[in-house]
Amino acid sequence: MKAAILGCGYVGQAVAHRWKSQEIYVTVTTTSADRVSDLQTVADAVQVVQGSDADGIAALLQDQDTLLICVGAGRQASYEDIYLNTAKTVVGALDQAPRLKQIIFTSSYSVYGNYDGAWVNEDDPVKPATDNARTMAETEQTLLGATTPERNVCIFRLGGIYGPGRELAKIYSRAAGTTRPGSGHEGSNWIHLDDIAGAIAHAQTHSLSGLYNLVQDEIPTVRELIDRVCQAHQLDPVQWDPSQPSARPYNVRVSNQKLKAAGYEFCHPTFDGI
Repeated sequence: MKAAILGCGYVGQAVAHRWKSQEIYVTVTTTSADRVSDLQTVADAVQVVQGSDADGIAALLQDQDTLLICVGAGRQASYEDIYLNTAKTVVGALDQAPRLKQIIFTSSYSVYGNYDGAWVNEDDPVKPATDNARTMAETEQTLLGATTPERNVCIFRLGGIYGPGRELAKIYSRAAGTTRPGSGHEGSNWIHLDDIAGAIAHAQTHSLSGLYNLVQDEIPTVRELIDRVCQAHQLDPVQWDPSQPSARPYNVRVSNQKLKAAGYEFCHPTFDGI
């Protein structure tokens, strides 16, 4: 079994470790030659390739059984370049990848937009509220369009990512002692790195196809979560100013029941002691 990981950052490295432990031959990619030596410690092979490089992507896919696309965009990066154009390049190369039986893509729950805090599942329509979320929704559709009877496409809509090196205390430390706009009533959807890697491995093993939300069970409000983190780590509390509009363009609580029904058991269904 061979698998390629297109974009090998925080998530990709965790999946590479998981797949190698399952004796899958793993090829990972990077856009920077400076990262090759580091990535050689987590993968069997490393290729330097850009998402827009049609020849490079075709060469990557030629002998693969599974492709994970988990590219990431920095703060100044173009979502269209990083996500949508990469997806288009991959789809354009599929005729040269006869062995490829599954594509897995890590998307974002932000595509749901603003449901005023209501629960949503994969059957609810997306209502992206930002340009980046609209690009992500278009990327999903581009990849789903490549589904065939012989090739599954699995889209995971991830919550906010936390885990080793991305602890909640570290994430929210900059907010401690500040006043934030709004009341903090929005749903706070998160997923632990262990469960991202676990769910992706489950999707590969069980040939999942279609849309799946990937968030944990526990979804507090933003205010509740920040209060708990600050109390647990002796950080100055955050104040809220309801007279100011919230900076968050989406408010939704995301159901993970479809993924559970597909047999996945979460390692971290709730926050472990914050």
